[in-house]
Amino acid sequence: MSTFLNFTGTLLKNLVSKPVTKNYPEEPAVYPERMRGRIVIDIDQCISCGLCVRSCPPRCITVDKNEGTWTINRFDCIACGYCASKCPKKCLKLIPGYQKPGRSKAAVTYHKSEEVMEAERKKAAEMAAKKAAALKAAKEKAAAAGAGTAAAKPMPAAGAAPAAKPVAAADAAPAAKTPAAEKSAE
Repeated sequence: MSTFLNFTGTLLKNLVSKPVTKNYPEEPAVYPERMRGRIVIDIDQCISCGLCVRSCPPRCITVDKNEGTWTINRFDCIACGYCASKCPKKCLKLIPGYQKPGRSKAAVTYHKSEEVMEAERKKAAEMAAKKAAALKAAKEKAAAAGAGTAAAKPMPAAGAAPAAKPVAAADAAPAAKTPAAEKSAE
């Protein structure tokens, strides 16, 4: 009988109080302050350096620099935030909230815009041209320096014996001991 009275008190309290559950689809969800959430990217700011790939513990991120794509498998992501903290351009962010549910476990792929890809191609071509010009200038400078030093040295006459090299003191025969040195050795 006493359990029935306890239940009656709980029943009356619940009749006059607000419901505990939220009306989620109609009202936006309120997330806790320190919720990690999910990863989002501003793909046009990404330089495809791959630091996010190397810092990701579950290896759920892939980057293809040639294609201009960034792919994440959200079902493998643990939302640790290492990729966002390592990103040099700060194009990765953790935002509160969950990924919308889907029918399959597909990875999400982001593609850079054509304008950004074209600008990157032009920049790479300019850098390659500068590198080629620098290598050519270095070769010409080395060739000029090599020709200048060869002209400065006299060439031996045909059939002449090469000049004798000076002998270093360490290579010379040991000097004879003097009588004073022999006395100190004893």
